[in-house]
Amino acid sequence: MRFIARYAKDKKDYFELATVYEDEIQKEKIPKEKPFIKTISFKYPSAIWFERKIQDDFGIKIIDGFDTRKLLHHERFPDNIHPMLKDFTKKEIKHSKFKPYKYETIDGDSVFQVSVGPIHAGIIEPGHFHFSQAGERMLHLEVRHFYKHRAIEKMLEGKTLDEAKPIIERISANETIAYQIALRDIYLQAMNEELPIELQKQHAFLLELERVVHHLIDVGFIPNDAGFGSALAFASKLAEDARRMMQKITNHRFGFGSIGFESLDFDLDEIKFFLDTLQKEIEFFEDWIIDIPSLWDRFDTTGRLDIKKAIKYSCVGVVARASGVSIDRRINPFYIDNGFEMALEVSGDVGDRFKVRIKEIKNSLLMMKNFLNNKSVKIEKKPLKDGEYISYVESSLGEIFMAIDIKDGLIDRFFVRDPSFINWQALHIMMREDIIADFPLINKSCDLSYAGCDL
Repeated sequence: MRFIARYAKDKKDYFELATVYEDEIQKEKIPKEKPFIKTISFKYPSAIWFERKIQDDFGIKIIDGFDTRKLLHHERFPDNIHPMLKDFTKKEIKHSKFKPYKYETIDGDSVFQVSVGPIHAGIIEPGHFHFSQAGERMLHLEVRHFYKHRAIEKMLEGKTLDEAKPIIERISANETIAYQIALRDIYLQAMNEELPIELQKQHAFLLELERVVHHLIDVGFIPNDAGFGSALAFASKLAEDARRMMQKITNHRFGFGSIGFESLDFDLDEIKFFLDTLQKEIEFFEDWIIDIPSLWDRFDTTGRLDIKKAIKYSCVGVVARASGVSIDRRINPFYIDNGFEMALEVSGDVGDRFKVRIKEIKNSLLMMKNFLNNKSVKIEKKPLKDGEYISYVESSLGEIFMAIDIKDGLIDRFFVRDPSFINWQALHIMMREDIIADFPLINKSCDLSYAGCDL
């Protein structure tokens, strides 16, 4: 049974713990007088971040957890403040005394520690990577994020879905369309409404366009991080062309506000020309990169994640599929009827993650042609029915899980599990046979979001 997420709710008189698996959601009442939960991290290692987050957010202690350190609350965050409690309403908090964070390390003769971050060169968001090294060889890596905790879950409480939408679609710039579609599906459930096929196709087109944009960036950066900058220049030009097409269709480069209940105006001829041109360009790019042996000397066997570990760590998206795990939320009749084919590799290394992205770009271009339509459609919004709703979307990074509880027409609890929250936890496994100079290459081959984790 595949583990997906674990999160808590403050029900005033008690806590409710929800554990989400592939085929069911298990719920458990936790008394506030004795707020303890049993860990499931020995069976599902990636559950540990969820449990540490629950501990920080609600003050619910973890029984027998192998890691009970703070996750979200950094060195000067007070021990007695748990912001997701319903009675927490403070606008500001006083910092407590600095308490050093104890990183997981490997000790021994000739073993030394290397810290990278949290501030990095360029424009990426903060994240800390702590290595235990024996010479150039990486023995262990601990990933630590959450330096820009934005309190989105708390911020959305008491808002309508319309008020929340501009915030939700900006959670992670890699997945703006995907987050809008996840929210759209919750709207539809709460309205007891179905989406016309024409709108389904338009939204799916934009989701695949978003996937193409980010895969193009990745297939440029992966060779670049192996020392071949020409690939990045070429792929960046293609990604910019795709981003400008997103701008033309939605009036925004990231597609903000584009997923709604009224169709957009698609210029079919212009888009068909764009798709045909991009298809030729990506085929040239693939032949070009495949035929450079020095690149594949760096790609092959680097950053390997075998299928057993990918399953054990509940990995999703390209990271999972490159290791041979057949998991993709697009496995449904709608997508299959429009040309979807699963892109799988088996070695789980940098090379296979590159190959999966190339395959997915080409498959997305095929599906986008089938999704094209400019039929004018509109459905009227209806009052939302109170209840607990969940949705899933296959973003460019993998499966998004979203849960929203609506009470009196307002958000009572918002929770989302970005694919990167899972996949970051498997990154350390990929490092153990490689040298520290390979870390940027391995990291980029996974293309994980900082912002998607740091709610």
